[in-house]
Amino acid sequence: MTGEENNSTPSNFIRDIIEQHLANGRFSEVFTRFPPEPNGYLHIGHATAIHTNFSIADAYGGKTNLRFDDTNPTKEEVEYVEAIIDDIRWLEHEPDRVFYASDYFDQLYTWAIQLIKQGDAYVDDLSQEEMREYRGTLTEPGRNSPFRDRSVEENLDLFERMKNGEFDEGSRVLRAKIDMAHPNVLMRDPTMYRILKVPHHRTGEKWCIYPMYDWAHGQSDSIEGITHSLCSLEYVNHRPLYEWFIEKLGIYAPQQIEFSRISLNYTVVSKRKLRKLVEEGYVEGWDDPRMPTLVGLRRRGYPAAAVRTFCDMVGVVRSTYNVVVDYGMLEYAVRNELNMKNERRMAVLDPLKVVIENYPEGKVEYVDVDNYPQYREGLPEGLVATRKVPFSREIFIERGDFMEDPPRKFFRMAPGREVRLMKAYLVTCTEVIKDEAGEVIELRCTYDPDSYGGNPADGRKVKGTLHWVSAGQAVDAEVRLYDKLFLTEDPEDVAEGEDFTVNINPDSLQVVTAKVEPSLAEAAVGASFQFMRHGYFAVDPDSQPNRPVFNRTVGLRDTWAKTQKK
Repeated sequence: MTGEENNSTPSNFIRDIIEQHLANGRFSEVFTRFPPEPNGYLHIGHATAIHTNFSIADAYGGKTNLRFDDTNPTKEEVEYVEAIIDDIRWLEHEPDRVFYASDYFDQLYTWAIQLIKQGDAYVDDLSQEEMREYRGTLTEPGRNSPFRDRSVEENLDLFERMKNGEFDEGSRVLRAKIDMAHPNVLMRDPTMYRILKVPHHRTGEKWCIYPMYDWAHGQSDSIEGITHSLCSLEYVNHRPLYEWFIEKLGIYAPQQIEFSRISLNYTVVSKRKLRKLVEEGYVEGWDDPRMPTLVGLRRRGYPAAAVRTFCDMVGVVRSTYNVVVDYGMLEYAVRNELNMKNERRMAVLDPLKVVIENYPEGKVEYVDVDNYPQYREGLPEGLVATRKVPFSREIFIERGDFMEDPPRKFFRMAPGREVRLMKAYLVTCTEVIKDEAGEVIELRCTYDPDSYGGNPADGRKVKGTLHWVSAGQAVDAEVRLYDKLFLTEDPEDVAEGEDFTVNINPDSLQVVTAKVEPSLAEAAVGASFQFMRHGYFAVDPDSQPNRPVFNRTVGLRDTWAKTQKK
């Protein structure tokens, strides 16, 4: 399928290159791969890479492999492998096949011997510090290692002994023999293998030498028949080395293409920094809803469809720098996705008790409240239009919905003012009860029995409409109000000697005990609702029977969309 045949996918420079390759016959299909290292959890930046690889292949009827770059056993764990697979499937992408770089260790070793025999690789005894000294700088050429001209026979012998574990870690490496004066520093005899006497999560203790990323990556692409190896921008300088290895081996050559890496403001996505946040207790784990990890976004209530939409909105960018996107764009995608799908519920996050004195004591009636008021043109098939919500003499309203001495344009509850209780009755505040400190602790009201449904029989106009929860049937719920984890757009912009953690927002999490309507008592983990006038909330795994826990996913206010209209 060509790009022109599938107009649902927007054009971008990668698709333009693919179109040329399909037209000139270089490739007859599109085969991509996503190659994460299993040394941490995926974050929102990885989501754009995942979506780019899978969606571009899908647009051409192609395939995408998931391949774990498990070449460094000191940092990689099965936990991360399983989490990455879960995240990709949560994004509703399914790999054609799952591979590991370790699947190819035997072949890579055989190819390394081929390069040694060709005179294109050698065993070097320089220490890491000495190698850095010999490498040169961006403006000065490097110097050849004194071990560079070893014979093929000596290199083969030493390399085999490296494999057999005869040498200590750091004592020797295998390097490609390219050009120590090359303007691209990565081409100055890069390391292909290092000694690591560490068990591997898949191969056990079979190996004590492990391939470097640049040696394993292109050859793995070649073995799998990848046509287009899509990489983030930092790999643009690696491409000449990618192509050099393939050319020297004389094997099938994929096309590496680089695109700008996407990140969000007010976040960090460095695995090292994310690990610091977790290990030093700044957050409660990799799935903390304030984290940019996919497990964190999922726990917060972000739908996978919204993350994919965000990736489409950002698009594929080709520039000389990585792109930082406004966090508000992601929230916009989340809000749009949840708006049409979420049922509405009433929850009072800062409760103030109201007693309706002329309402019969002991009486409980059930009023019809809309589940999906967002559908003005008719409810989609299969959705239930309304639910029954208990109403009684004592209710809770939001403390912020009452002012004893309100300004002119305050249309909510105040002494002597009539307001509408959503879908119930009109009430008028008649008395304010305070504690010894002068804080309002209760309101007394009267109601109009002829105003059921919130519409008075005489047609009088009432501007204020409040949501509420019946006190006798209310359920206590823990509500976690999440905000951005960092106070500044660029958390890594700090003074010399300071750490990025100085920019952590001390108010990124507030926990309140709310009163919610009884229909939320047994809400399933992961279920998502719009709390009327508050925003979107998801049920957290910490929930217990009759004690739900809700995470605020995103508020109702959309400042990003407004900025786009200016």
